[in-house]
Amino acid sequence: MNPNELTLDFSVVRDLRKRAGMTLDNVSQQSGISIAGLSKLERNQNMVELDTLYRLARVFSLSATDLLNLAESCSAQTKQSESYTSGPFHFEKIGFKGIDCFRATATRGDELSKPEAHGDELEICWVQSGSIQITLPRESHILKPGQALKFDAALAHSYQILEDCELTILHIEKTHRF
Repeated sequence: MNPNELTLDFSVVRDLRKRAGMTLDNVSQQSGISIAGLSKLERNQNMVELDTLYRLARVFSLSATDLLNLAESCSAQTKQSESYTSGPFHFEKIGFKGIDCFRATATRGDELSKPEAHGDELEICWVQSGSIQITLPRESHILKPGQALKFDAALAHSYQILEDCELTILHIEKTHRF
């Protein structure tokens, strides 16, 4: 198989259908797609057209893009974390398409005024222990254990470590739907 060739596995439709407790007939009635067509699709015996993808996705309260993504990568992925230091933070990082997950620790009194460069992402900072102050252009937040802050990572932001802390930081790619 050509490595550039896109492989789609629509057996995920069967998984979605069964998880929803639906029969082929139920899905057929709600989508307007024939039972034979659905059965072939679930067994990867025919290709799906855009209109079919859209109608089928709506049955499961998904977007056509979400259903296509499930068909493209229905297998779980494992990764090994990488450890590194950036400014006052010691990180363990795991990255997958669209999201980077960081476990971070830092020591009281440390500051970071120019965090690592971000793309077009949202950032979530969740404090497990200690406390931290996050300053954005027009606001400042002090977070304690169990608290989290979500903001646009494109904004200038800084961290001031108020107490030795352990954090989870997520960088989530923004989705642009047209």
